[in-house]
Amino acid sequence: MEAAAAGMILDAHTHIFPDEVCRRREDFFADEPAFRLLYESPKSKMVGPEEMLQALEEQGVEAAVVLGFPWRRERLWRRQHEVILEAQRRWPQRLIGFCAVHPLEPGAPREVERCLRDGFRGVGELAWYLEDLGNELPYVLSPIAELCHHFRVPLMLHINDPVGHDYPGKGAISLPAVYRLIRDFPAVDWILAHWGGGLPFYGLMKKEAPEVFRKVYFDTAASPYLYRPAIYRLAAEMVGPEKILFGSDYPLLPLSRYVKEMEEAGLSEEWQEMILGKNLAGLLGI
Repeated sequence: MEAAAAGMILDAHTHIFPDEVCRRREDFFADEPAFRLLYESPKSKMVGPEEMLQALEEQGVEAAVVLGFPWRRERLWRRQHEVILEAQRRWPQRLIGFCAVHPLEPGAPREVERCLRDGFRGVGELAWYLEDLGNELPYVLSPIAELCHHFRVPLMLHINDPVGHDYPGKGAISLPAVYRLIRDFPAVDWILAHWGGGLPFYGLMKKEAPEVFRKVYFDTAASPYLYRPAIYRLAAEMVGPEKILFGSDYPLLPLSRYVKEMEEAGLSEEWQEMILGKNLAGLLGI
């Protein structure tokens, strides 16, 4: 990790949970089928704020964006956001709180507005693991995108590849619908998780797409499970190294797995520093 040591390392994609969820996850399965899908296996690790801080120390990460889960029940949003906001207030230099809701729930925009007024730094990771929003995606997400525009904060979406092997958390995603949503809100800073499900390829188009992607960032979350190391170099060439954010999806994977693959991809030290910290620092004003 020598190349990474030259600059500040910031993680754009991690997850924390309330203590009661970490201790007794099975209590939350009955009414939350998506949560059960992703976390029923004991191998699906969950951590709280203190454990996250310890992991950042051990891995040499300066600060991390902390995300929750898109619960269907509003009381779980509230509890999740209580934990994340308290963590951000206790460790403002280390933990950067984003709020998450399920976009199909009627109270979702109201909760997002409440959170942003309380000091959350962004919105996400918004996900719809079991539903197929299809062409309705721009309509469903527009109220939240409008709030992100108003409060001038980034909006992170869970975007997965629409082809290839199945895995827990891989949902039905319409990439054309995602593209239309981004085009409808050109002033919003977008973070498309998991390399945007292949959308960086369209950064090579001669017309429209490069301008639509002007304020779009792509994070690397779960990349070692999904793509060959060459993705780092190729995506940087397609959309620019300044548009790639290191996201570990921790506790899914540690920083070291990503740095190893960046080195295997032959990324220059300058590009590694941009991806590992400089780009997120610029986006969030760190």
